[in-house]
Amino acid sequence: MKKYLLLFAALLSLPFSAAQTAAAQDAKGTAMEKKSGVLIAYYSYSGNTKAVAEAIREKVGGDLFEIKAEGSYPDEYRPMTEQAKKEIQEGFRPKLTSSVADISKYDVIFIGSPNWWGTITPQVSSFLETYDLSGKTVVPFITHGGGGVQRTFSDMAAQCRGCKFDQNGWAGYGAETSGIGEWLV
Repeated sequence: MKKYLLLFAALLSLPFSAAQTAAAQDAKGTAMEKKSGVLIAYYSYSGNTKAVAEAIREKVGGDLFEIKAEGSYPDEYRPMTEQAKKEIQEGFRPKLTSSVADISKYDVIFIGSPNWWGTITPQVSSFLETYDLSGKTVVPFITHGGGGVQRTFSDMAAQCRGCKFDQNGWAGYGAETSGIGEWLV
């Protein structure tokens, strides 16, 4: 992960034009956002994966992107997990309702998913099928409720055509983010 911090530092050191500088300032005009080049894309059903995505952004900067898709899940746990299981078994790919405006401006893409039935969610699979990530570095992060990594990294890598896939991804229980900083160095 040290190589990513060096990449982030290099991206951050690029000069800003006056227009970019003005756009990067917050409402008070004092704080600068970190230069883009890093995308943190995630699907979060319960908020756990979102919390990890936000922790990553806090450490490396970049743009957050929530993967949203058509459809919904029951509020009750058991019916929700049964629907997810059926979708995964059938290879279901929901239509995305959110989109990245210009994927070409990102060199490093963190992709986050909950572990559902040992793999990534159908929403994340739809994201991977929608965007050409050839030549980009993809760094996975997974949240789980006790199942660990299982096939999540290998399934994501298989669906990530032409990218440089970092097998040293993050896997954490629930919304746990302790150790994110150490993982990123």
